[in-house]
Formats: sequence, C-alpha cells, structure tokens
Amino acid sequence: MKHETNIPYKIYLSENEMPRNWYNVRADMKEKPAPLLHPATGVPMGYDDLRNVFCDELVRQELDDDTREIPIPQAVLDFYKMYRPSPLVRAYCLEETLQTPAKIYYKFEGNNTSGSHKLNSAIAQAYYAKQQGLTGVTTETGAGQWGTALSMACAYLGLDCKVYMVKCSYEQKPFRREVMRTYGASVTPSPSMDTAVGRKILSEHPGTTGSLGCAISEAVEAAASAPGYRYVLGSVLNQVLLHQSIIGLEAKAALDKYGIIPDIIIGCAGGGSNLGGLIAPFMGEKLRGLRDYRIIAVEPASCPSLTRGRFAYDFCDTGKVCPLAKMYTLGSGFIPSSSHSGGLRYHGMNSVLSQLYHDGYMEAISVEQTKVFEAAEYFARTEGILPAPESSHAIRAAIDEALHCKETGEDKTIVFGLTGTGYFDMAAYEKFHNGEMRDSIPTDEELERSFALLPSLQ
Repeated sequence: MKHETNIPYKIYLSENEMPRNWYNVRADMKEKPAPLLHPATGVPMGYDDLRNVFCDELVRQELDDDTREIPIPQAVLDFYKMYRPSPLVRAYCLEETLQTPAKIYYKFEGNNTSGSHKLNSAIAQAYYAKQQGLTGVTTETGAGQWGTALSMACAYLGLDCKVYMVKCSYEQKPFRREVMRTYGASVTPSPSMDTAVGRKILSEHPGTTGSLGCAISEAVEAAASAPGYRYVLGSVLNQVLLHQSIIGLEAKAALDKYGIIPDIIIGCAGGGSNLGGLIAPFMGEKLRGLRDYRIIAVEPASCPSLTRGRFAYDFCDTGKVCPLAKMYTLGSGFIPSSSHSGGLRYHGMNSVLSQLYHDGYMEAISVEQTKVFEAAEYFARTEGILPAPESSHAIRAAIDEALHCKETGEDKTIVFGLTGTGYFDMAAYEKFHNGEMRDSIPTDEELERSFALLPSLQ
C-alpha cells in the first residue's frame, strides 16, 4: 500500500486552528445572484419583506452580498467543538484498490449524531431564533439529515421544532424519523392534511410521494400561522451556504497545513448546502484570480436541475408561497421519482451556485442511482465507511476521475465531500443488493411540461 509518510491518514485541525468566521463567497462574485422576488408582485424583496418568515439576523445574512467574513457567534463555536473540526481523510486504501496515480482526499462530515453536515447550519439558525426570543421553528426535510440536525439543535437550545418530512422518505426511513422524535421534534409526512397547501397538493396529485418543494410550502404555512415561530431551511438559501462554508474553510486549512493544492473538488448537489460549503474558499480564490480549480457538482439523474434545468426565476416551493429565486430549476411543480437520495430531490439549485455555474466557474454532471450505489458499496469495502446515498454521488465522480487519471497517467489531487453516513439508508442498500433498484430519469417531454409552468417574468 502506498503511503506518503509526511501525509497522515487523517488530517485534523486543533481547536485553535478552527475558523472563527464564515466566508461569504458572494463578496467575491463579479455577477451577484439575482434578488429574491415577491411571489405576488414580482418586486425584489428586502429585509422587511422577509422577516415575517425568517429570523431577523438570518434575513440580514441572506441579503448580504458584500461582507466577505461574518463572525461565528461564540455560542455556535462552542457547539461546533463537540464534533468539529471534522477530519480530512486521505483515501489511501481506495487509491490502492483503484491502482490510480491520483491522490484522493475526502472531508468527512458524518461524525456527529445527525450523521451529516447539516448540523453546521442547524445550530446557527436555532441560535439566532433563540436570540430573537422565538418559541420554535418549522422546517422540511428530505432524507431526514436536516430534520435530525435541527431537532438536535433545538433540543440543545430549548426550542420547539416542527418537521415536515417528504412522504417517501418518511416511509423509507422510519429510524431517522424516530431520531427526530427522540430529540423532541414533531414529524409529519408531507404532503399532509394539516395545512391548506398540503390538502391542495393532495387533491391535485392523489397518492403523491411528495417533494421538498411540497414540504417547504407546508412548513412555511405552519410557521406563518403560529405566533412566535419562524421557518428555517437546510439548503438552497444563501445563509445556509454561508454557515456551511466551515466545511471548505477547514478542508483548505488542513490542505494548506501540508502544502497540498487540489486539482479537482467534487460535491454532491441537491439544493446546494454541502456543495456550496465545500467549495466556498476554493471558489473564492478562483474568483479572485489567485488559483484555478476544477469544481464538479454531481446530481442525481432523477432530479437534474443543473444539467437539464432552466436558468430562470421560479418559485422555491410547490405551493408557490415562498419568494421567487433565479436559479437552475426543473419547475416548482416537478415531483421527482421516489429515488433513494432523498436529500437531492429539490427542484432547483441555490441561486449563488446557479450563477457561478451559469458564468462557467464550475461544471455539473448527473448520475443514475444504480451507479451511485455501486460506488457506495465499493467505497464501503475499501475505506470502511458506509456512505449516505447523497454523498455517494460525489464518490462516484471521484472514482471516475481517479480511473481517468489511471488511463492518462496524470497525478491529480482530488478532494470530495463525504456529507454523512448511510446507516439509516439500509432499505436502499437492500434494494440495490437484491437487484430491485431501478434508475428513473425524467423524459424531455416531462421536463418541458414542467418548464411551461414557469412564472412569466423571465
């Protein structure tokens, strides 16, 4: 087995080396993301328009296109120290098995009870809600990582937590649902009969397995109808990418510690939280002309917003009550097949990442879920970690890039994000092992029907 004696298997930062500020990549963007628009009037939304839905400080962060570094509150830093810094791991065993000259690193975010990177933003958002004197928060969750993380953060801070969970994930992943309930959250399968928008969606799509767009609509309605509550979101929003920049900042600091410069940076892509967080400081250097990196977003072929979507203003939710965002979208009414990558089932992509992709700063690919699970199994057998299905999209691309290096003899350095573990995803692994997993890819006709319903303000 090859092993460079000066590079350890796991690179850890000390507590003193942890970042003290989040990095706001928008400050370095030449073309800023387009503003959010009011869903009824189409007018750009400001602070006063958004604070009825989101916490005050989070609204400020959402709208801030200019402040490069935003201090992390000490209370959030203290919470981070329970599970951060997270390790940057050299995948020596994977390299050896692939017989590739490439060097492969992964930033592992699964070493906390929530099992994923989502806790990085959950504690920040819960902290600001607590500081504002709120009673509780509402949210949606897909695969359940975000709902689990938020329920943990709310339990820690003494806040009520109401979670609307995409119905197919609610049914496929009962154990993650029970973890949320253990931390005191109420969990409702979405769409539900509890809200007006849920009842409307069920009447129009009887038997639907739901989508993140549906669950968002229900969570927003629930927050608006309960005094002392605000809505919080685990991906898509700019504030979430800001909080998740801790991932990339730590990864870059660990690489810098050993003088390692990556060539390729790979992240799975759903709404954008992990991808945006991982690539943030590297993208910043690219935007400032300091260094060039190849950055790859990997999304499921069943919900391919970047690779097959339209760059247009669209509703952020199926119920059309949330602001309009300019993003790569499949249409707010698009409901993907009930694939097993529940966290990557959102119809659109974060507006910052959409703008960066549109301007050519990164590339995107989509992969079928059977190929994703092939990579997941391969990784588990070589590196000893059972990866989440979402993370396994990045693993698939990293393996393919490493094999390409094997063909060409190129000695590339690859970094990818391992967003979390897959121990609550065993039903999906079972289907894969039994040969029952199927790839579902939307047709051009299906997408065109969805695009036809985009708002007429492009």
